[in-house]
Amino acid sequence: MAPEEDAGTELLLQSFERRFLAARALRSFPWQSLEAKLRDSSDSELLRGILQKTVKHPVCVKHPPSVKYARCFLSELIKKPSEGSVTLSESTAIISHGTTGLVTWDAALYLAEWAIENPAAFTDRTVLELGSGAGLTGLAICKMCRPRAYIFSDCHSRVLEQLRGNVLLNGLSLEADITANLDSPRVTVAQLDWDVTTVHQLSAFQPDVVIAADVLYCPEAIMSLVGVLRRLAACREHQRAPEVYVAFTVRNPETCQLFTTELGRAGIRWEAEPRHDQKLFPYEEHLEMAILNLTL
Repeated sequence: MAPEEDAGTELLLQSFERRFLAARALRSFPWQSLEAKLRDSSDSELLRGILQKTVKHPVCVKHPPSVKYARCFLSELIKKPSEGSVTLSESTAIISHGTTGLVTWDAALYLAEWAIENPAAFTDRTVLELGSGAGLTGLAICKMCRPRAYIFSDCHSRVLEQLRGNVLLNGLSLEADITANLDSPRVTVAQLDWDVTTVHQLSAFQPDVVIAADVLYCPEAIMSLVGVLRRLAACREHQRAPEVYVAFTVRNPETCQLFTTELGRAGIRWEAEPRHDQKLFPYEEHLEMAILNLTL
């Protein structure tokens, strides 16, 4: 390439890497310029450079806009999902199909970072995630922390459909698949309504660890969550109760206070986990994140 072409290519690569490492939807990325560069380039250095950057970082890839290059780029990732990356399909709307569960929220990113820094909490263990949403946290744990089994759960049919798709998109197999990779965790996607699920139904999961992220968005959800935690405690009377980690963004202190108050009423002790050092995702500076470790 000519020197000016080299400079333009490097700028595009740097722009792509910044947005890729930020794990954003890349909506602001200059896709038309990139497509023109790829079409006019005399060799494949630009494409090769971008693909190399996508496989060396343990980060999340969200579906970019539906232009020709974006589809080609994603198809390359889907053919050979790298061990340390997560490819994620999600909605671009905060509320879609009557639910907020089709998009990734900040506490899910924060909990994924904490899990990657603390893999021993999940290695060779059965993990139940409550309110999995788009599935980013669980997919990161499955790929980076080597759990024995992982149960994604949610109650909305469209969320469950998207979850199954994201599991397969990342090279994981659902439990009923007889061709599943024996080195990967047993993965299940379960419909779980916190208000109606029973102790008997929960006991079938036999979780060693229970996690949830960004599920404290209203008083009704808090009451439902505390109720299902009480039932989880009851279903393992003769065994050690599961470890529970709940991550959330502190948006309203009164909501957080309600959660801790209801935990106390239910006899569930808690302590805050120290802030972790992982910084895979850039959060807004004003956001306050927390993870509570609960003792059922």
